This record gives sequence, C-alpha cells and structure tokens, in this order.
Amino acid sequence: MDQNKALISQSLKKIPDGNFDIHQHNSPDEYDTLCIKHLVRSSEGKGKIDVFKVFPGIELSFHQYLAKQIVFHSKSPDYILALNYCQNGQICWKMRDKSYVYLGPGNLCLHSLQNYAGSKIVFPLGYYEGIGVALDLLELKKTCPNVLQEAGFDAEKIYEKFCLDKKPLRLPPGQNINMVFSLLNELSENLRIPYYKLKVQEALLHLQQVEADVNQDIKQYSTQQIELIQKIHDFLIQNLDNRYTIEELSKRYLLNTSLLKSAFKAVYGMPIGTYMKEYRMQQAMRLLRETDNSIAFIAEQVGYATPGKFTTSFKKFAHILPTEYRRIYKR
Repeated sequence: MDQNKALISQSLKKIPDGNFDIHQHNSPDEYDTLCIKHLVRSSEGKGKIDVFKVFPGIELSFHQYLAKQIVFHSKSPDYILALNYCQNGQICWKMRDKSYVYLGPGNLCLHSLQNYAGSKIVFPLGYYEGIGVALDLLELKKTCPNVLQEAGFDAEKIYEKFCLDKKPLRLPPGQNINMVFSLLNELSENLRIPYYKLKVQEALLHLQQVEADVNQDIKQYSTQQIELIQKIHDFLIQNLDNRYTIEELSKRYLLNTSLLKSAFKAVYGMPIGTYMKEYRMQQAMRLLRETDNSIAFIAEQVGYATPGKFTTSFKKFAHILPTEYRRIYKR
C-alpha cells in the first residue's frame, strides 16, 4: 500500500496541490475529450490524466490521484459509457442516486457518464491509479471499427444494456479483465496507439459477453453505514497504541459484527485485521525513517505490547529487522 502511494507521489511531485495535469496526447484540442470536456471538477489533492484517442468515439485514459476526494459536476449525456479499471488503491463513487460503487485492484466498473452528475469520488487510502475507456455510443453507431463490426458489436444494444436507466455495474476481479488491461502502462511511445487499439477492441468484445444483471460480487450499503465504517477506520488509525476487537467496535458503534466486517472490506479492500496490521507496519516504517525514537517507543506507538513482538511482526512483514530498516532508509 505505502509503496504504491510513494510511486504515485513521485509521479505527481511537480503538480501543485489542488491541481490536475490533463494531457491529450494525440489531438490538437487539449480538452476535446469524452472523459474531460463534460466535467467541472474540484479536489482535495492533485492528479494526472493522460488521454489517447484510439478510434472515433473511443478514448483510453490513464488516471493517477493523490487525494482524499474529488467532486465532479457532469453535463454529459447518457450515451457516453465509461469503463474504469482499478490498478492500485481504492476508489468510491457516491453517485447522484446516492448509491455507492467501490473498486479495488482488479475491479472493473461500467456506467453512463451521466451517473457522474453531482457525484463525489472518495479515495479511502488517499491514492488511486487506474485505466479508463470512454465510448461515445452515438459515434460508434456511425463509425464502428471493422473488427468490432465483424464480431457483431452493436452500439445501440450496448446502450440499452448498460446506459438506459441503468445503475453502475461493478465486475469482480478476473483473469480475462486483468489480461485486457495489463502492460498498458509499460509501452514505448511508438507502440502505444497500435497496442491501445488492439486492447480497447478486446475490452469491448469482452463487454459484449457481460450480462447487465451479472452477479456483481458486491453488497449494497446505506449512506449511514458507509459513513459509520469511515468513522471506525478513522478511530482505529488515530488510536494505534490500542487494539480493539470486532466485538468491541460493534458495541461502540452499534453495528452488527458481520456487517462491520463485510462493509469494512468493501470500502478498504481487505479484512479489518489485515488492514490494521499493514497500516501499523507502514506507520512503523515511517517512524523508523523520520525519527530517532527507540524501537521500544515505536513498538508501543503502533500497538505492540513488547519490542520483541514488534520486531517479529516487522521482520515477517518487511523481511528485515527494524534496526536494519532504519540503517538503510533513514534520511
């Protein structure tokens, strides 16, 4: 988690807070893009969007955000379909109908861009990296790529399946989806557009096989439940020197234990125990790098009863002793 965030932070280091660097790579009009021109945005953080037009009516975009949240005010029509694939981090859309859509690594979400209207995007981990595909279905109805025509791709049917009065659809991680979006970030410049054309068509052929009522592997949670989970998360990370059981949290926040566990995993991408163990280790690494505090003091700060237990857990997590980690990485 910390490594991914550090890499994104490095990529965005030249961008001031509160700003977005938006680059249309192969179009003379920097903002004439499906995924950008309809959006008015405000943010708490910063981000970068790289957009490539691969066919008339089809765009591929790469997104990096180092932020807590972004607000979009969309004027987009419902015939623009967006596919969003999460590579790293967590992303949550609060749609205009007050429904929530959460994506973790490997998840794919389909929705009309009209769903963005007045939406708020939250990044529970403070960062996000993903790939987007935007489709202008009216344009594709007129100028569909030959390969898609041969495969029977029908823009009107896609509109009826995913856009016409439809809620966002989240697909669980799967090998086929991962294969479509793998390696896209690692291409040399001369290979980008040809390869993007191949992979976007592969994604759309996969889209034809998806049923609109597919089991989404996601439970619906109310606004109050989601906000309560976020309060629990904030309480835990603000009290790292204490350890709380699921039962104690359940009583404190008047929330069923099974609901607490399932909702926390939906929002933060991993079970509550796993998340907190990793968070403790990341905070310990930060303290080892940035302070001269003793190992015993750091162990106590991140919730370990003895330095010995902390050292054992740290070595299992980082494959190195805390003293060696400090020697190597301390600024």
